[in-house]
Amino acid sequence: MVRSPYTTSVPEQSFRVAQERAGERLDQFLVSQLDGVSRSRVQQLIEQQKVLVNGATAKASLKLRGDERVQVTGEVELPPLRAIAEDIALDVVHEDDDLAVINKPAGMQVHAGAGATEDARNRGTLVNALLHRFNALSEVGGELRPGIVHRLDKETSGLIVVAKNDAAHHKLARQFSGRQVKKTYIALVQGWPKLDAGTIDAPISRDMSRRTRMTTRGVDGRSAVSHFKVVEKFQSAYGKFALVEVKIETGRTHQIRVHLASLGHPVVGDTLYGAAGELNPGNPGRTVGAARALPRLSLDRNFLHAARVEFAHPASAKALSFEAPLPGELVRFMNKLRERADSVAPETSI
Repeated sequence: MVRSPYTTSVPEQSFRVAQERAGERLDQFLVSQLDGVSRSRVQQLIEQQKVLVNGATAKASLKLRGDERVQVTGEVELPPLRAIAEDIALDVVHEDDDLAVINKPAGMQVHAGAGATEDARNRGTLVNALLHRFNALSEVGGELRPGIVHRLDKETSGLIVVAKNDAAHHKLARQFSGRQVKKTYIALVQGWPKLDAGTIDAPISRDMSRRTRMTTRGVDGRSAVSHFKVVEKFQSAYGKFALVEVKIETGRTHQIRVHLASLGHPVVGDTLYGAAGELNPGNPGRTVGAARALPRLSLDRNFLHAARVEFAHPASAKALSFEAPLPGELVRFMNKLRERADSVAPETSI
């Protein structure tokens, strides 16, 4: 499956170099002039001869002298982005003529996305594995996302539903958009939530100051609703933690991670939303000597797992329910915390 070359939007512009900018590299100058365009993208513009200095092409390293006219004459053309079948093992929980349910590991991107090179964007995705595993997938999502009805973040593991044909895709998509699909996640968060159960109803939008993040503090956010219940609370030498079950009504980007972080309890391992990159021993309730003997702990993924999904079969309308246990790396990590922990039963749920 091939997608034709595409471009990044950099409008044609012209600049006059001020004398005080003399001695500055051409690429550095353009980064300061082009809003929201990275240095690597500027260098690609220059390499593709889309930048002229006094009417002539130039190198990114050109030292400006002042008073030159710098023109951006076009847009960056990136190579075709293709979904390519790859022989990657899949944990197939269920398969029939219309759909499949996959237990996705953490670290696997669902489909290719924007990036520096085709190889970096294109390899090791769930879509690539699906193309190798199944003879046919729905085409509703386009050439880059065959079969993909919904998504999971790269560092989130668990169940994802895949459509094998267009009819199944349309019916499943209607269930998702109509909030008829029940999705349950398990998360380990830092600290103990004030309530042992509750609902987070907070719209989510892009964080304008950090574009890789989402936020509940922005304007014009999209509706997002998450219901949480504390399953277990424990205090270890590494601090307080709570194992939380989360059911979501909507499927916004980073929804659970953003909502839990908004309570002041980020998902363990989720440094993007404030979780510690490394857990250090030193619980005040322990002796100093014992604390020093413990190793520092870190998790190279988010402690978030899509544990259960319930929906109606798109052809038969039969109620389906699938579960996936916590993956081994999360179980082992939690066991390390529990080795020196005091479990606390949740308070009465509301």
